[in-house]
Amino acid sequence: MGGFFGATSRRDVVLDVFFGVDYHSHLGTRRGGMAAVNDQKGFQRDIHNIENSPFRTKFAGITDEMQGNACIGCISDSDPQPILIRSNLGVYAITTIGCINNSEELINEFLSDGGCHFTTMTSGKINSTELVAALINQKESFVDGIRFAQEKIEGSLSVLILLEDGSIIAARDKVGRLPILIGKDSDGYCVSFESFAFEKLDYDFVKELGPAEIVRIYPDRVHTLAEPGKKLKICAFLWSYYGYPTARYEGVSVEVMRTKNGAVMAREDKKAGLCDGIDYISGVPDSGTPHAIGYANESDIPFARPFIKYTPTWPRSFMPSNQNERNKVAKMKMIPVHDLIQNKSLLFVDDSIVRGTQMRETIDFLYSHGAKEVHMRSACPPIMYGCKYLNFSRSNSEDDLIARRIIHDLEGKEGDKYIDEYCDASTERGKKLREIICKELKLTTLGYQSIAGLVEAIGLPEDCICTYCWNGKG
Repeated sequence: MGGFFGATSRRDVVLDVFFGVDYHSHLGTRRGGMAAVNDQKGFQRDIHNIENSPFRTKFAGITDEMQGNACIGCISDSDPQPILIRSNLGVYAITTIGCINNSEELINEFLSDGGCHFTTMTSGKINSTELVAALINQKESFVDGIRFAQEKIEGSLSVLILLEDGSIIAARDKVGRLPILIGKDSDGYCVSFESFAFEKLDYDFVKELGPAEIVRIYPDRVHTLAEPGKKLKICAFLWSYYGYPTARYEGVSVEVMRTKNGAVMAREDKKAGLCDGIDYISGVPDSGTPHAIGYANESDIPFARPFIKYTPTWPRSFMPSNQNERNKVAKMKMIPVHDLIQNKSLLFVDDSIVRGTQMRETIDFLYSHGAKEVHMRSACPPIMYGCKYLNFSRSNSEDDLIARRIIHDLEGKEGDKYIDEYCDASTERGKKLREIICKELKLTTLGYQSIAGLVEAIGLPEDCICTYCWNGKG
C-alpha cells in the first residue's frame, strides 16, 4: 500500500509536504520519498528506506537541502519513489499508489517491441512507478496517458505528477478504490490521501476527486482535465482497518464508522443472547478499540483494556519482513493488566482475522494470565480472498487465509463454490466454519460482522463499496 501528499503554492511548501507525507506513515513501512521543483534548482528528489526508522527521522532537515513552491511526497510499501522522468511529455516527477497484477506481461510487451529498456532494482524487478510512466508516455497528453495506463493495468492506479511549471496533476483510480482529496489555504492548494493531513496544516477541504477524475492543480486554481466517472468501488477495508481514525472517505468518518460497526455487532449479539456473562468488552489495539467501544456502548457492558501495547519502541507489529520476527514483535508489545484478566470473561473485538497466527498468540497470552473465557468478534466478515486491487490482505496462497484453509480442509477446492454460504453465519456451512475456527483458536465464542452490517456502518450504497476480500465482488 502507500499514501501521498503534494502542494503547489506562492510560497515554499517543502515543510508542508514533509509533515503531510509523515501523516501517511500508517500506510507503508518500506520507502519514503519527496520531490520538489523551483526555478533556481529545478527538480530535486530524496528517497530513504524507512523500514527501521520512521519517515520523520529520515527526512529531518529536508528544508536545508530541498526548496520549491511545488512538492510531492509519498510513503510506499513497495518501490522507491517519486521518480524523475524525461519523456516526450517533458520532465516530471511521478508517484503512484495501487497494485499492478500484470506487470510482467506489460514489461514483456514493452521489451518485445525492441529499443525499450527499464532500470532494475537490486532484486531484478522493475519499479512499478517507472512502468506506469512508460505507459503514460506512449500517449500525446498526460490525460490520455493516465487513462491508457489505468485501462492496461489489472489492479488499481492513482497518480500524482509534479510538472516543471510547479503544477500538479492528480488522478484517482478509475473506480476510486482509494481516496484523493484537495485542500486550500491562502497561498495555494494541496492534494492528499488522508484528509486530516492537510487539516492539521491549516488547509481547508475543497473537494474529493471522483472515480477516474483527473485535475491539474495550480497555486491559484484547480482545473478539471477529466470529469469523474459514475462507477465507485472504494475499499471497505479502509474504514475497518487501514484508514487512520481521524480520516474521512466519501464524507464518512473512520472513527465514527468503527464505533457504529461495533454497535451493529452488539445489537445482533444481544438478540442472540450472546452478551450474557461478559465482564469486559475490549479492543485488540489499536484498530479494534473503536469497534469495541461501539460494542460496549450498545451492549451496556463495561469497556476495559486488559492488555496494553508498548508502542514507544514497537510502533508497528508488521515492520519486520520475516513472519517469525513479526510474531515475536507482536508478543513483546503486549503487556497485561492482571486485575482485568484474572478470572474474567472477556470479549475482544479485532478489526479482522486474516491468518489467525497473531490472534492465536493473543488468546494464549490472555489464558496464560488467568482469563476465564475469551470471546472474539471480528469487525469484518471472514476474509476469503487475498486482495488483488490494493494488497490490503496479502497472501502467497489463499490457503494462508484461515477461513479459506478450513473450507479446503472440509471440502477441498469444491468448497470454493460455496463461499457465500461460508460467509453467512446463518447457514450450516457458515456455522461449521465459525465452529472450527473457534475451536482452533481456543475461543469460547467467535463471531464475524456480516457484509450487511458492515455496509450499514459505512452508510454508503453497497454497490459503491469494494467487498472483494470477503465475497469476491470487486
